[in-house]
Amino acid sequence: MVSFFHFATADEFDVEIKPLLTKYCIGCHNDDNTEGEVNFATFENPAQIDAAFKTWESAAERLVARDMPPEGESQPTDIERERILHWYQNRFVDSVVAKPASFRPRRLSAVEYRNTLQSLFGFELEVAIIEAEQTKSETSLVLKLLPDDPPGRSGFRNDTHSNPLTTVIWDQYSFLTDHALSEFFAPNNRHFLEAYVGPLKENFAEAEAEKLVRTFAPRALRRPLPEAELSEIIDRIERRSPDVQVEDAVKRELKAILMSPSFLYRGLRMERIPGQQPVDDFELAERLSYFLWGDMPDATLTELAKSGTLGDTDVLKRQVDRMLLSPQASHLATDFAFQWLAINEIEHFGDNYPLQQSMEAQVVDFMQYLFTEDRPLIELIDSDVSFINPLIARHYGKDRNQLKAYRKAKGIEVEFVSHQKITLEHSKNRGGILTMPGILAMNKGPVLRGTWVLERILGDELPDPPMNVGSVPPPRDGEDLTFRQRFELHRANVTCASCHDKIDPLGFALQRYDDSGSYVGQNATVTRTRGKDSDHATKGKRIDTSGRLPSGETFEDMQGLKHLLATSQRRKVIRNIVERTLSYALCRALEIHDRPTVDQMVDNLDQRNGTYRDLFHAVVLSLPFRETVNPIHEAPQ
Repeated sequence: MVSFFHFATADEFDVEIKPLLTKYCIGCHNDDNTEGEVNFATFENPAQIDAAFKTWESAAERLVARDMPPEGESQPTDIERERILHWYQNRFVDSVVAKPASFRPRRLSAVEYRNTLQSLFGFELEVAIIEAEQTKSETSLVLKLLPDDPPGRSGFRNDTHSNPLTTVIWDQYSFLTDHALSEFFAPNNRHFLEAYVGPLKENFAEAEAEKLVRTFAPRALRRPLPEAELSEIIDRIERRSPDVQVEDAVKRELKAILMSPSFLYRGLRMERIPGQQPVDDFELAERLSYFLWGDMPDATLTELAKSGTLGDTDVLKRQVDRMLLSPQASHLATDFAFQWLAINEIEHFGDNYPLQQSMEAQVVDFMQYLFTEDRPLIELIDSDVSFINPLIARHYGKDRNQLKAYRKAKGIEVEFVSHQKITLEHSKNRGGILTMPGILAMNKGPVLRGTWVLERILGDELPDPPMNVGSVPPPRDGEDLTFRQRFELHRANVTCASCHDKIDPLGFALQRYDDSGSYVGQNATVTRTRGKDSDHATKGKRIDTSGRLPSGETFEDMQGLKHLLATSQRRKVIRNIVERTLSYALCRALEIHDRPTVDQMVDNLDQRNGTYRDLFHAVVLSLPFRETVNPIHEAPQ
């Protein structure tokens, strides 16, 4: 039945769709000319067609908007457009059935590995350095030594499926394991060891060794171990050579556990049967814990997994609520939101590290507030709450008077101070994520700002600009044009305009904020500043923040744009939030069979004005989070 369905789809594609692509699209989207990084000439079989569902989604949107093929090119008739859209609807929407992804082992990311070691041993492996307020320094020995995880296809660093285990990383694992075990057995750290074996009255002996193995090994491997496996480890310790101390024998066995694939990878010890199956409760505990905390399951999750009750809907919801109240839930903001919103780009703003740190922390604190205090999803766009400290208070007018008094430490010129929560009563131009100083400062100019909003908030994927696109030329002598007017001339290329029609309105709406993120008043005019390519480069011209979205909706300023994002564009914003969160939770790029799950979550959250807690509940209860598909291996003939 499945094979017939795919062949039928392939026949329909070859007969109905491919001739239209050849007629209208392949001229610009082929092996030699991949405009917009799209190549329609590569689709030869059902698997290739399915894998490119995001491309088809974008193509369908372009057909509906009638901005592709571009103006001046041969255009399909209404019947031909409808034929393609009908095929798309049938192939990628109506006929898609929700299904979990195939199981693939995934190595712990560097952040997850650091957190897991800390939870396992009870202490952080730190670098011995002298910190200064004016400089950025990494204090984690793990993150200092391990290479950065490159983002996977999902765009997130916990998507490590394609991140190979190199000899360099293996050597670093070995060094870090030896160092952690050395610290664990150090006399001054005895209380960490006693947390596993109880009070030590004398030297570490075989009785304590057995107790340590029976408690440490299941925690490290994040599930109970068979008695035979534990007994084998204990037996090797007891049969050690006479010249080997008990402590050294235990270290060797613990290192073997910490260097094993079962520790470094997730899901390898889950019992698997061919085909689709629910994950067991211990795998479910791992998925939940690494999603919300970036860390191994705690005792509560482990006990629920042992009792077989973790998979109950009400139990799972209560665990999400409990975990969001924990300080460890800050991981959602410091890792998930940090990557989603590309907050790391703030570090390229100037050389004032405490100010950079303040700007980054403001975004993180705001996202932590949304995630853990049950705030509506759409409050990402506009909110009456923000977080400020003395270094960024100047951006908040009279509202900065809500800050508690602060006295700078003696001898320190500039220092980072934790943020305080404030209510935006006067600085209404600052509500939400889009107008935070750090977001504006890291995205200078309308193109970067518009692109950031389009990709990070609305979820549109843009191709790289042409290599020879160039920059907006400076005004010529005697020319009295604003940057926006010069930009219109610059983007006259029809191919460029297809993206800029989406980018520019969003970017120009933010032009009342300068390169440092400061707000330029409503009645102000702009002046020349060192000839930079921005509206700030034309003397005496009023700043034009009006715009028109591809949907035809217009706005006059940033507040008008926010209103559209929170109303008519609301569903698109919610869909992006859902897709980003689900992809991060699953540690992989979403596939076509995830679409029904996403659609249902978006429907429910949109209709109910859902909160981030509702979203997290929906993610952990979803089919792809709770189930997996194991490859079916045919027996040899």
